[in-house]
Amino acid sequence: MRSAPRNEAINIDRRRFVRATAALAASAELGIVSKAEAQPARPASAFSPELLKQIDAGPLSVGYADAGAPDAPAVILLHGWPYDIHSYADVTPLLAARNFRVIVPYLRGHGTTRFHEADTVRNGQQAALAHDIKTLMDALKIESAVIAGYDWGARTANIVAVLWPVRCKALVSVSGYLIGSQAANRQPLPPKAELAWWYQYYFATERGRAGYQANTKDFARLIWQTASPAWNFDEATFARSAAAFDNPDHVAITIHNYRWRLGLAKGEAQYDEMEKVLATAPAITVPTITLEGDANGAPHPDPKAYASKFSGTYQHRTISGGIGHNLPQEAPHTFAEAVLDASRM
Repeated sequence: MRSAPRNEAINIDRRRFVRATAALAASAELGIVSKAEAQPARPASAFSPELLKQIDAGPLSVGYADAGAPDAPAVILLHGWPYDIHSYADVTPLLAARNFRVIVPYLRGHGTTRFHEADTVRNGQQAALAHDIKTLMDALKIESAVIAGYDWGARTANIVAVLWPVRCKALVSVSGYLIGSQAANRQPLPPKAELAWWYQYYFATERGRAGYQANTKDFARLIWQTASPAWNFDEATFARSAAAFDNPDHVAITIHNYRWRLGLAKGEAQYDEMEKVLATAPAITVPTITLEGDANGAPHPDPKAYASKFSGTYQHRTISGGIGHNLPQEAPHTFAEAVLDASRM
């Protein structure tokens, strides 16, 4: 495990974001954090190198950002596809300054996360990604954490909350309840809803796999544009995250994830019992805040459809102001506020 002088890393991180942090702290105390956030007219944020680390966790060497005091309450922030840890580059210092240790891992197939063995199955099924996070928590000796995410990260957080609820102190989930099953995914949707999943069907073909491999970054840019149509991200912002797709397993993990959903690719036997539990669509019992942007152009359920799946303390917040699918990067103060509030539930 690589490490850097933590005090130095935290100081660098806090200095960089001191103005934004102070604004959040003052607003949160007064209860006036806005639900809509203007697009920042500044260069894209990044994690300072001192915060980036690696640790062995199960079949993976996991790359992750680590900010805040090592003995502070933990928050784990999970990114989606096709995105990376920089979705949380602005959220992280806000939470670290509020006395959290913030862990932001690259999911398998992204960034510096690598498989130890060449012959390990490049499995993208939902239970495998969730088990990675439990294994990472074990490696970091984190007993319990607030877990938050969007897209693949929200689904992963949902699953950790269901399978290992003692490890999840509270949950923040963009687009709510996203646990699925191969049986449920075999059911047809209305035509308009099927159209929104065009890339899933593209990936089901060999032409789609080859097309994604040949045009990974252009494909990702298109998803960013359609999933967040009101987000005016600049090229530096996209390029910073797109570097994470240079991972040698990125295409294999992506294709397997979507093919597994449709029952076109097998999972691994070690996850069969977990998937049986998940296929029952179990309720999530941990305290939860769900979020949805008012301009989310990606497929997502209606909040009314999943409210009953959260049987513990629960709130839903719809974020106005043209906020799309990548909610933590588009509205970092609002996302950080939700994490703070969930931790107190």
